[in-house]
Amino acid sequence: MILTTTPSVEGKEIIEYKGIVFGEVISGINFIKDFTAGLSNFFGGRSATYENELLEARENALKELEERAYQKGANAIVGIDVDYEVLGADNGMLMVTVSGTAVVVQ
Repeated sequence: MILTTTPSVEGKEIIEYKGIVFGEVISGINFIKDFTAGLSNFFGGRSATYENELLEARENALKELEERAYQKGANAIVGIDVDYEVLGADNGMLMVTVSGTAVVVQ
């Protein structure tokens, strides 16, 4: 499956549009992760805990997007957009949403 943020695939012709597809992941940050990230915030530096959580959520959302396009009979997804949000009363949830257009390329 070809995944791209561009509206087309260079060297390929889009021969069929299968529709818009989405992949969504909502991930909770637990107390331990929040505590270790807080230490990074206090002492400075990057938070590997949050970075890893973000990476995993994004990869899972892209896998979900790809699976939904495959179910529609697509072999590529063009125009992919990735959005991030924090949710919850204490902003303890991370939402990653990816969307794009499922297509068949030749």
